[in-house]
Amino acid sequence: MKDVMGLIYTGENDIHLGELTSLRAVAALPIAGRYRIIDFQLSSMVHTGIKNVGVITQKNYSSLMDHIGSGREWDLHGKQGLTILPPFLTRENMGVYSGLLDALKSNSNFLRLSTQEYIVLTNSHTVYNIDFTDALRQHVESGADVTMLYSRGGQSTGTEGENDTYLSVDENNRVTGMEIGSAVPTRECACLKIYITKRELLRQLVEQGAANGMHDFERDILQRNINNDSLKVYGYEYKGLACQIDSIQSYFNFNMSLLDTDIRRQLFPKERPVYTKVRDDLPARYIDESQCTNSLVANGCVIEGTVINSILFRGVKIAKGAVVKNSIIMQDAQIQEGAEIDHCILDKQSVIRRNGRLIAPAAYPIVIAKNVVI
Repeated sequence: MKDVMGLIYTGENDIHLGELTSLRAVAALPIAGRYRIIDFQLSSMVHTGIKNVGVITQKNYSSLMDHIGSGREWDLHGKQGLTILPPFLTRENMGVYSGLLDALKSNSNFLRLSTQEYIVLTNSHTVYNIDFTDALRQHVESGADVTMLYSRGGQSTGTEGENDTYLSVDENNRVTGMEIGSAVPTRECACLKIYITKRELLRQLVEQGAANGMHDFERDILQRNINNDSLKVYGYEYKGLACQIDSIQSYFNFNMSLLDTDIRRQLFPKERPVYTKVRDDLPARYIDESQCTNSLVANGCVIEGTVINSILFRGVKIAKGAVVKNSIIMQDAQIQEGAEIDHCILDKQSVIRRNGRLIAPAAYPIVIAKNVVI
């Protein structure tokens, strides 16, 4: 694995995530009580043995940089470890890339100066816990130019029809068809937006694409060449848990699914722990007559009221007489006395004042932005 590098692209379209990504990148979106989405990509690479990892950022990346810091929590703070690649700003480019191909072109120096032969290229809005070793082995043995990881059976879920990619794969794992952005997909293999290829080949593809005015890696490079011999594209089936976070509903549903013990075990196997930024807090405190049922409660929480089927991040305070049901409450938020919320997502440092009520249907959870007082 000394001959493999990693590259994470954090510039996906986040329009369907609304207030959750107005002040942060999708990669920095809090999830599962104490993690960020990018923790899963970084941890997967570290467990595979990848030591050189680049993170391509776009706008709203200050929260992401604050979270990953020097990469110490992932043991990526060495001589060749974590590299933050900030937006490439010019008069024409204001820090927003037109697509993955455009982002790779702007950061081509990082690819050129790296020494590894192979590269694992991934997005930052899909949650998974993967050991890439088998996929890398298949890539080398098959002689593929590009290997795309995919899952079957609807394990990759989100807002279908805009950025989802579906593949057709034959018995030899060769990708024979690809459709992007279909509202009614006819192929059963959902692409996880993870690609394995040779670093120099990727550089050539990026240079050729940029020279021809191309911006999108999948549409302009892979889809155009998938049925000819100039580019051999293979697939690798990932049979574990994976979920694409690209809408409020997919974010809410995935977090709620983690209340199921079996799903948590799939995402957090003992042999592949997920690392994250450390915050020193006291253990959660349950005061007097408080009640807590079927919930994930992080350290630093103080619960005096009732919590049912909910996820509480670090430092959350639930006052006496408050009722929280089927909700996600992020770091340092407060629910004051007598307040009641149901099917809500509260961002960091938000406050629901005394006797307030926010109740929504499961299909349309209410989202309260960061630092908002209701």
